[in-house]
Amino acid sequence: HGRHQVESLNYSPLTCDIRTAAELLGRHIEGICERTGSRQVDVVGHSLGGLIARYYVQRLGGDHRVRTLVTLGTPHSGTSVVPLANAHPIVRQMRPGSPILEELALPAPGCRTHFVSFWSDLDHLMDPLETACIDHPDLLAQNVRVSGVGHLALPVHPAVATGIRQALDSTRTGAATVAQADGMTVA
Repeated sequence: HGRHQVESLNYSPLTCDIRTAAELLGRHIEGICERTGSRQVDVVGHSLGGLIARYYVQRLGGDHRVRTLVTLGTPHSGTSVVPLANAHPIVRQMRPGSPILEELALPAPGCRTHFVSFWSDLDHLMDPLETACIDHPDLLAQNVRVSGVGHLALPVHPAVATGIRQALDSTRTGAATVAQADGMTVA
């Protein structure tokens, strides 16, 4: 859809720390910029990937490289789902009140990245559902509610894909809002 360079980064299921994964993301983005000559990139992150990207942007200075960060079903405020999974360190980092989430709640004056967070009323991994919204006074963020799309379907749902393209196109042209697609509400 008009994107000339698309790359992906998958994290190991053995990833145990959001900070470490964010540093890896930063190195990956620096490599992309060196290889392509680009000054900035757009990032789309699903679930934990969105939280890792947000940490990179907000706490590791990645806002100079990431123009737009789109998150899909990302527990920005933490999630209480799957309490038995607390044995894994990264799940503990995604719990409300964790040190990582407290860091993300700290002031972030001058953050240059534009954030667009897609969240669904049918995402059973977000508890409460609105945890997938970004609510931070220093961040330029839009929250887009999607109806009837489950957590795993967010990255592949046609209406969400359209919304992602619109979000990336609108920030490319300097438009301030994401246009609505069927089943979406911009907040």
